[in-house]
Amino acid sequence: MLITLKQAAQKIQAANKILVTAHILPDGDAVGSTLAMLQILRSMGKTAEIFIDDTVRDNLHALPHFDEIRRPAKNEKFDADLLLILDTEPDRIGNVRNLTDAPILNVDHHVTNSGEGFDLYLEHEAAATCEIVFKLAGELGAKISPDAATCLYTGLATDTGFFQFSNTRAETLRTAAELVACGVQPNWVSEQMERRSISEVRAMSQALQTARIFFDGKVAGIFLKTTDSTEGFIDLIRVINGVDVAFLINEKAPNFCRVSMRSKGTDVATIANSLGGGGHIRAAGCTLKTSIDDATKILVEAIGKALRVENLSDAGTLLADIN
Repeated sequence: MLITLKQAAQKIQAANKILVTAHILPDGDAVGSTLAMLQILRSMGKTAEIFIDDTVRDNLHALPHFDEIRRPAKNEKFDADLLLILDTEPDRIGNVRNLTDAPILNVDHHVTNSGEGFDLYLEHEAAATCEIVFKLAGELGAKISPDAATCLYTGLATDTGFFQFSNTRAETLRTAAELVACGVQPNWVSEQMERRSISEVRAMSQALQTARIFFDGKVAGIFLKTTDSTEGFIDLIRVINGVDVAFLINEKAPNFCRVSMRSKGTDVATIANSLGGGGHIRAAGCTLKTSIDDATKILVEAIGKALRVENLSDAGTLLADIN
């Protein structure tokens, strides 16, 4: 059920012990919003803990209070009176859902979030969930510390491509400015987010070797088989002249492919949703439980339909070069 920001704040104020979580495959917005919310809740005298059911890429470990994020153990339970889910809907939080039967409060900015069966504050115009958490802190009357501001700025910056993507609004930049006034050092955040291990840099090089063009240059894709982080890889091909939709397919395990998409004009959230995923209009993803070859066919056909391409034969081409 959709609720207002004021109602969301009232539910938080009424709770005493709050479990905070975000989606699997956590990005800067998921981690930044949960860490900031943890600090805000504790400043209000609440008991709060973060559980995220996945590993977090190394460069986010530098964020304040990162070491307080826990991963749920098998059969573990947590006594909470509110489950606060940020930056995703409840079916993407993994085993965290089994930790508690507490009522759900969901705060999100993904347009594909239906809000069925739980309380949802949804602001799909917001560039990031961190932008909403900043507003929620104001509604709660909570002061934002420099550490909390750093976490919020990180989520805001990473979800906007450091304010380069089309989701960057005037309000987004105003929020960023206010966070800087709270004590954020933007250069520190950018330096941390840009850090790469030598193995990641080599993987980037390998990924570029797989780059392929579809539909007369409107679509570009890269293809990987790795368990390592691929954060930012898709941006390597998003900049190609003429490309509207860029995608990455990562076969993390046999018949298990993670798909990421970015676009300049096409609604990739609808494409992802048709394949069981979701996200934003310009940035979305899904999981395809099939081989990388079949995942490519499925994805390229879906993109072609969204682009209204009459001849979808491209979906079956170039596969021999991927392997």
